Order: sequence, then structure tokens, then C-alpha cells
Amino acid sequence: MRPSLALLSLAPVAYAARPFLNEADTGIDAVLGDTPEGTLPDLDDMLGLPDFEWAARHYLNDSSYTYYRNGAAGEWSYRNNLEVFGRYRLRPRVMRDITNVESTLPTSILGYNFSAPFYISPCARAALGHPDAEANFVKAAYEEDILYIPSLYASLSMDEIAAAKPANGSQVIFQQVYLTSNDTATQAILDQAEALGSKAIVFTIDGPAGGNRHRANRYGVGSANTDYSLWTWAYYNKLRNMTSLPIIIKGIQTVEDVKMAIEEKVPAIILSNHGGRQLDSSPSSLETALEVYEEDPDLFNQIEIWADGGVRYGVDALKLLALGVKAVGLGRPFMYANSFGVEGVKKAIQLLKHEIAIDAGNLGVADLKKIDASYVKWTNNGWFS
Repeated sequence: MRPSLALLSLAPVAYAARPFLNEADTGIDAVLGDTPEGTLPDLDDMLGLPDFEWAARHYLNDSSYTYYRNGAAGEWSYRNNLEVFGRYRLRPRVMRDITNVESTLPTSILGYNFSAPFYISPCARAALGHPDAEANFVKAAYEEDILYIPSLYASLSMDEIAAAKPANGSQVIFQQVYLTSNDTATQAILDQAEALGSKAIVFTIDGPAGGNRHRANRYGVGSANTDYSLWTWAYYNKLRNMTSLPIIIKGIQTVEDVKMAIEEKVPAIILSNHGGRQLDSSPSSLETALEVYEEDPDLFNQIEIWADGGVRYGVDALKLLALGVKAVGLGRPFMYANSFGVEGVKKAIQLLKHEIAIDAGNLGVADLKKIDASYVKWTNNGWFS
């Protein structure tokens, strides 16, 4: 029987009213629900990245968890970052030789080789999760051979983070920065990053004003930047004369700004809406990547485009890679995994590597570097069309 027009008219309302699953119900409450508050379950019981948030929420105090978890205003962008991936269905191909797919995970990011096409995004205050703070990210990233980008507002100083790197000097780290109109302070930050061996600067530009963070403000853990910042292309070009390091721009959210970055010869950009923490109703990185692809797929060949926000599963990363994204960043999952220390961060990395490989295999992708948009149905997504 065909549904009535009345029922069809209610469909958008039903979708809008559906409960938000911060983590999918995969039985973790049934199995680990008796874990006492303030304690961690066994690390072996963490089976996917969302499990680390479940564990951190039960382990951390309310304000520490809120600092990591919070989003802007009504948190619709935060929610959308997580949910958007589920709106697009995969198109698996079969009868392919996918037996060597794991060997195709290694990738290069800005000319540096890593074991997988994802990295640890800059996040502040890692000490809220573990006393060793960002040192755990440095060590885990080195042992698992992925990129780590420390935040300027890290719990540890830039010197302390550099000291956590191996003595052989082989680890590649990029330094994230927020910058102000104080050129003297800016020069000092850039000089320090270069002197400590950072290979690139990641300039976050998607927070030119204070974030409207209701949840965070209730716990006194709101936005660190409360000024109105003068960030323009002229300012970016001035920065390039202040350091020999390449300067990557983080926080691009439209195809117009992607084109501007190409015009200004930016070496790489990061599609990001600040984890949904800065401007509610801002687009997810997947939506921005799709906008770029629909405008001109060749734009992904003209500049290295990375993306972060809402990635929790291997298939999430694959959808971004399918559009042409070079590397995928994750922040909150690693902050939550840090509750377990360096071994927790390492396990989170290992889980995502494994998921990307097996999901690519089940998708029929024999070589991850050859994944393309044909593996995803980007139209008629079933929710809003």
C-alpha cells in the first residue's frame, strides 16, 4: 500500500524529532554499564572510537568532559557533524581482489610519509583527561606513525611537547596557532615553533570572534578567544614573510574560500567548522567537501585538502577520501582515548586503521589511493529529498 500524502508530509517532522545518539547503541551499556563512576573499564573492552567517549563520560568530572564535548549554541552543527555521514549510502563493488588493501593505507601529507590517511587534530587541555597530557599524543603518534598537530593552547608548553618527541629527531609534528595583531608575540610563536622542529604551521581561522558556547559557559570552560580578530589574506601573506615554514589554513567552509586559498598559493587547507564549537549552523566538513566536488573535482588536485569533524568510523573517513580529501583529522575521539593514557590513544589509532582497511575491503576498494566518488551515492540521500 502506498503511504498517504498526510503521512509523507509528517516525515520531515519525524526525522527532526528523532533522538540524537551521541554514541550509537551497540550494547555497551548492557555489558559495561555497571562500571563505577570515576573509573575506567578495561581498555580491551573498547571496540570502536565511540566507546572511548562513553568511557570518558563516566570517568571524567563534569566540567572536564564538558570542555571536550561542548558545541556552539544549540549544538546543531555538533550534531550534524556526527549525523551527516549516515545520510549518504555506500555503493559496494564486489568480486575485487582486496587482499592487499592494508598495504595501501600509507599516505603522504604535505610531502611527509605516514602510515595512514588520518591525523590527531589540535585540541587544547589534554591534561583534563590524563596527567601526561599531550605527551601521550606525541608518543602514540610516533609509535603508530601518524601525524600529530598540537594546539597552541595545549596543557603542555611547546617546549614540553617537543621534549616528548624521540631523541632521533625523526618525528614530524605540525604546530597549530591562533594569532593576534601583536606582531611581536606572533613572531615569537612562529620562531619558537620553527626552532623546536615543527615542520608546518596550522593557522586556525574559523574563530575570528568568541564562540557562543552555552553548555561550556555553564561550567566555566568556554571559548579561549573572546576578541574580534583581524584575519585577512593580506595578514596571511604577511605571516608568510615571518617564517620559512609552510602555513596551512584550518577552518575553510565554502568552495569560494577554497578557490581563494588556491589563488593565494596556500600549500594545504583543512575543511573544518571547529568541531561545531564556534558557529552553529555552520556546515560539516563532508558537506563542504561535497560542495567543492560538485563545483569542480579538480580542485582537490590543485591543493592538498584535509578535513576534520565528526569522524567516528572507518566509513566516515572513506566518504571524505572518496571525494578527494587527502587526510582526515580527528580530535575528540583521541581526547577521550587519552583518559586511558598513551595506550588508549594507540588503541584508538589502531582501531581506526583496522576499520578503514576492512571497510574499504567490503566496499570493494583494492587500493585506498584509488577510491573515488563513485563508491558513494551522493544524491537522493533519503532524509531530505
